[in-house]
Order: sequence, then structure tokens, then C-alpha cells
Amino acid sequence: MNTSTPPRTGSAPGESALRGWLLHGLPRSDARTTGPHHEEAPGHQHSWWQVMCLTGVDYFSTLGYQPGIAALAAGALSPVATLLLVALTLLGALPTYRAVAEQSPHGLGSLSMLESLLPGWRGKLLVLFLLGFVATAFIVTITLSAADATAHVLHNPFVPGFLSGRQVPVTLVLIAALGGVFLLGFSEAISIAVVLVAVYLTLNVVVVGVAVEHVLVEPGLVGDWRAALTAEHSSPIGMIAVALYVMPKLALGLSGFETGVAVMPLVRGDLARRVKGARKLLTTAALIMSVFLIASSFATTVLIPAEEFAEGGSANGRALAYLAHAYLGDWFGTAYDVSTIAILWFAGASALAGLLNIVPRYLPRYGMAPDWSRATRPMVLVFTAISFAITLVFDADVESQGGAYATGVLALILSAAIAVTLSAARKRRIGAAAGFGSVTVVFVYATIANIIERPDGLVIAAFFVAFIVVTSLVSRATRSTELRVTRISMDDTARRYINEAGEIHLIANEPDARDCAEYVGKTREAWELHRLRTKEGALFLEVTVPDASEFESELRVIGEERHGFRILRMESTTVANAIAAVLLYLRDETGKTPHVYFHWAAEGNPIGALLRYLVFGGGDIPPLTREVLRQAEPDPARRPLVHVG
Repeated sequence: MNTSTPPRTGSAPGESALRGWLLHGLPRSDARTTGPHHEEAPGHQHSWWQVMCLTGVDYFSTLGYQPGIAALAAGALSPVATLLLVALTLLGALPTYRAVAEQSPHGLGSLSMLESLLPGWRGKLLVLFLLGFVATAFIVTITLSAADATAHVLHNPFVPGFLSGRQVPVTLVLIAALGGVFLLGFSEAISIAVVLVAVYLTLNVVVVGVAVEHVLVEPGLVGDWRAALTAEHSSPIGMIAVALYVMPKLALGLSGFETGVAVMPLVRGDLARRVKGARKLLTTAALIMSVFLIASSFATTVLIPAEEFAEGGSANGRALAYLAHAYLGDWFGTAYDVSTIAILWFAGASALAGLLNIVPRYLPRYGMAPDWSRATRPMVLVFTAISFAITLVFDADVESQGGAYATGVLALILSAAIAVTLSAARKRRIGAAAGFGSVTVVFVYATIANIIERPDGLVIAAFFVAFIVVTSLVSRATRSTELRVTRISMDDTARRYINEAGEIHLIANEPDARDCAEYVGKTREAWELHRLRTKEGALFLEVTVPDASEFESELRVIGEERHGFRILRMESTTVANAIAAVLLYLRDETGKTPHVYFHWAAEGNPIGALLRYLVFGGGDIPPLTREVLRQAEPDPARRPLVHVG
């Protein structure tokens, strides 16, 4: 057997310095190896707790704004609503993503599971739809985190007064700085994340510990809180009902799970150890965050006046920072601000890394993005520009972006819950399917309630979905005549047929009954249309399309003899592209110019033929084959010959 990549014909003109810099490090298009988390790079793998810190800069950083958002949404009921959120985290999201980690150890996440459960175009269109919500969650992570970092900057007493009210410009500067870091080259991310998470969590232990101590030594504060709680809600059942109603607004505290699965390839070890490490990562992060959420929600609700949480208040978007300044002084509060600003800013880095990791895994593989989308720097510019636009639309306000963020997060967790439920049902694990099905129902409620309460999040997600779907389909259409074969191999029989044929004459045949009459008829047709004699040793070339939704494919050419006729058969995502690739391959292998013979298809609408080509991989094969060859080989003298009669 001989294995080869398709020939590279023609030479590209010299690239400009700017283009070379932008496309530096452009990886090969491979569904499992593109993106910054290359699974086969053991030198860049780390212990699970170190990887936890990378995803933790997103997850843990929500402490910067989550208590304030919870207080605004639930008032005195904030601790009860937070308890429900923690229960949903530990009993719903955590088991779901532990299952996702087991079934998707390469870091492709729940999107990959759904794609495999729904093969063909259905799975790919679903992935495109969900990528819109991925973009919503990750882009708004960048903008919301930068906006909250700005709030910590502007509320610090040592910041110059001329920055007062400059929320949008400062946020844009932080986003631009984030993009600049990635343009220069983002390395040693985990080392930075470990330091940031260690410092930030240590400072939070101090702040939350001191705040809880003040609550315990002043029991009157708890009494005042209980009085306010019972004044607003007369019965425990009513409290739980209201807490369930507002709980979807707190969904920001569920962020980080999808990122935690995406970074699995960075966990050191084989697949079994990787899955085990990822599950430890998810469990440890969820437990740490749950403790902080409960304690911080209780302390901030009891100690901070309600009016300070409102827009313009000193605790708006920075409840724990407010307590740090109030109880530990401005110098410690400033240190806490710096730590919070750093981790919030770096949370945007985690989200941007997630986007750069996800886009190359799907869109280029589908042919639904230009080839340069696999390069880091152009995509950094695209995502930074989108982040600028979102910041301007929301006026860099933390609370107003919460709806869009929660919509993206809940949609991703809902998709994961559906994926593991369907997977368990397919494996006939009835108990697991029922359990995950119950979790799915809860997240369906949370997602719908969040969308009804804050439809702006759905609007933003719908924009991203429409943008991704439309641009992806346009890209697929414009790239359809590329040489889309990544590798070609021939078995010994096929190679013997080629060596014995002399001149290479291939009769393209759409396999039907594959009986003697079919091949006799095709041979007669080749004589009548092209004067191709049997003694010239013509071979039949047959291509079948098992899944036209895939963009690239490897060709395995198999030689076979049927009814005295020699046949080369193969499977591919499209017929025309496969034939063109084989012709170029045979030219380079033998040094001869191959000939392929077609007959014109029945007359029909050319638009319909084009759609059949794009959707089913068929269409009007002869002109499409010639166009693929024309684009792949610019020199007509070296181009294989296409005969149509």
C-alpha cells in the first residue's frame, strides 16, 4: 500500500510581511489537533489542579460580580437563591459535565457528542446553532469581565478623578490589551493562572472570613436580615418559589464547566488518567466555588445596605471589594481590587483561548470558515472587534450584560444535559437517562425563564447564531471547489491495475446495480462518445458518498474486478473533488497525464445541480471536476484531461 498527501500544484506568490505575521503558526486542518490545546503535545500538559486554575480564572472570577447580581435580583432572599444555585451546580451541572468528560476526552465537549448522535447535516447544523451560544457565552465573558474589572478600577479611592465616569473607554482599553497579549503570543497561561487563582482565592478567604466574623459577633445584623426576609416573604414555601423564579438570573455562577471540558487535553496522562483528572478538576472547582458563593452571598446581603447594590452604588458589581475596603482598610481593599482586576481581565483571556480552541475544531473542518480562521492572530482581531461592539452596545454595564451571559451559559449546559441524556438512553442505562433527563428539565426551565426575563440575551445569541450560520454556509459554498482530500492511499490491486494500464484512461461511472450489463453499457458509451477502445485498458472509476456533510476526507482507492472489468472504487464527501484528487495523484505518481471520460448528465436546472453538489456531493460532475482541477493546477500543460461527450 502507498500513502500520500495530495499534490500541491502551483506556487503561491510571496507573502507580505504583515500577512506572514498574521498567519504565523497556521496549523493543519485536523478536527482533533487544531487549536491551542493540541492533545498530542505532552510537553505542554500539566497536573489537573494546574489546569483547574486555567479554567478557574473564568469560574472563580465570577465572585467579583456574582454576589452583587444576586443581591440585585433577589434582595434579602439572595442567600436562599444562591443555595438553590449551588444545589443545581452540585446535583445537576457537575454530574452532567463529569459524564461529558468521560465521553469526550479529546476536549470537544458536548457539541461533539451531539454531532455524533445526529450524524450528517443535522448534527453539523446543530453544532453551528450551538456555536452561536458558545460565542455568546465566551464573548460576553470577555466584555462583562472587562466591564467589572473597570468598575473595580474606578471605585478605588486611589484612582485619579479624571477617570470618573469613563467606564466605556477604560473597558475598551482592557479588551484591547487582552487582544494585544494574544497577538504578541500567549504563552505560559497556566503558570499565570495558578498565581492569579492562588492569590485571588487567598484574599477572598480573608475578606469572606472577616465578613462572616462581623456577622457572627453582631447578631443584630442577622436579626435585621431575617426581619427583612420575612417582611418580603411570609412563608418558607413562598421563599423557595421566589428563589426558584430568580435563580436563572444567577446562572453566571455556573460558568466554567464548558471551558473545563475544553481544556481536558492539557491534563497530563493517557485518556483514562485525563478523564480522571478532568473529573477531579470539575469537582474541586465546583466545591470551592459553592462554598464561596454561599458564604459571600450571605455576608454581602447581611452587611451591605440594599441601596449600595443599585446602579451607581459603591457595591454595584463589586460587593466583596466593598467589604474589603470597609472592614480591612483601603490598602488591603486596593490589593483586593488589583487581584480582582487581574483575574477578571484574565477571565477574558480564558474565554478568548476557549474561542480560539473551539473555532478551529469545527468550522474549518466543515469547510465553513476560510482557511485563515485556523490561525490565531486573525481570529484574535475578529473576536476583539466583536467584543468592542458588544461593549458599546451595552455601555460596559455589568448588570445589563448578565442576561446575555446567562443565556449562553445555560444554553451550553442544557445542550450538555441533552447530550448525556440521549447517550445514556442509547446505551440503555435507564437510571442514568432518567437522572440526566430530570437535570435537563430543570435547565430547560432555567433557560426559558432567563430568556423571558431578559430577552436581550437571546437577541445577542440569535445574532451570533445567524452570523455563524450564514457566513458558514457562504464559506462552504465558496470553498466547495477546493481540493478537499487530505490523503490518498491505494491498495496493491489498484496499484497493479495502474502499473499494467500503460496510458491512464478512467471511465467515470456512477455505481448502480454494478452488474455486467452496467459495465458493458458504459464501455459501449465510451466507444460511441470518445472512441475509447477496450484494448486501451480503460479502468472504471467509481465514487460513493457516505456523508456529504463532511468537507475534507481521506481517499482509500480499492482495486476490484467485476464481470471481467477492472474497477477503482473509493468513498468521499464529494464525487468531483475525489476524482480530481485521484487524477492529480496518479499524474504525480506515474509521470503520465491521466484522462477521465464522462457523458453529459440529463439536462436540468443548473441551480438545482449546484445545490445537489453542495448538499449531497453529486451535482453536474464533469464541469465541477474540471473546475476543481483548474483551481488546483494553474498550468494547463500539467492538468489532467477531462473528456465529456
